[in-house]
Amino acid sequence: MSTFLTFLVSGLAVGATFALIGSGFVVVHRVTNVVNFTQGTLTVLGGLVAYSLLGMGIPHGLGEIGAVLIAAAAGLVVGLITLSRPGTPPFVALLVTLGLAFFGTAIIILFWGQNPISPPGLEGSVEIAGVGIESQRVLIVIVTLVVFAAMWLFFERTDLGRGMSAAASNPRAARLVGIEIRRMGFAAFAIAGALGGLAGVLIAPTLPLSVYSDLPLALSGFAAAVFGGLSSPLRTLIGAMVLGVSGQMVAGYLNGSFQTQLALVMMLVVMIARHRSLTTEEAK
Repeated sequence: MSTFLTFLVSGLAVGATFALIGSGFVVVHRVTNVVNFTQGTLTVLGGLVAYSLLGMGIPHGLGEIGAVLIAAAAGLVVGLITLSRPGTPPFVALLVTLGLAFFGTAIIILFWGQNPISPPGLEGSVEIAGVGIESQRVLIVIVTLVVFAAMWLFFERTDLGRGMSAAASNPRAARLVGIEIRRMGFAAFAIAGALGGLAGVLIAPTLPLSVYSDLPLALSGFAAAVFGGLSSPLRTLIGAMVLGVSGQMVAGYLNGSFQTQLALVMMLVVMIARHRSLTTEEAK
């Protein structure tokens, strides 16, 4: 039972990270209809920048916040490039983000090399149901829940959040009431960068990051976003938790190399199920 609880809490922590990454996909897609494939790269960037800032003597808290802000700035740059031409088709924009992800990979190799890096995190452990769990993993879950609550308030209670939602649901009507669609898109990319950077900052102390971490993280986050229909942060959170826990169970009881395959299978199953559901509705 203690082993099961350890895998469960670890899975929730990993799932929380996937949720932050997946929510970055959701924020950009629901505002611009673009799938942002730099999300995994931004996650790795956040963790590596935190490592460098903390290594320079910047205290905890400030170092992590600085890393998140830098990742947000990088996300904004991605948005400025991707949405530089008004009316760019979503598929073309997707290819642009894919190219920028490769460029970001080269930047990471230039500054940090290819070896896995892990910044220091929250030390110690807490006891849950008689099982000692790393404090950092508990922190990941708590921070993620707070962030998702803040996201709900942002999109439902603030003018900017409602403007971003309006830009996605009815762009023409949004323009008529004075909402700048491209500016909403830029803001979405910056928020996605911050979410990815936060995910990297939180997970790096427990899972060393390298340039090779971006694809597995992006796939897992995208699988969670697909579970949420690329539109619902709450369903993305649920999908991420399911993926994280099941992945840790598979890694603990079977083989850790199956975790990425599990994300792909989950994503395919959800996509097939949604396609069949849409086909059934159209037939009616």
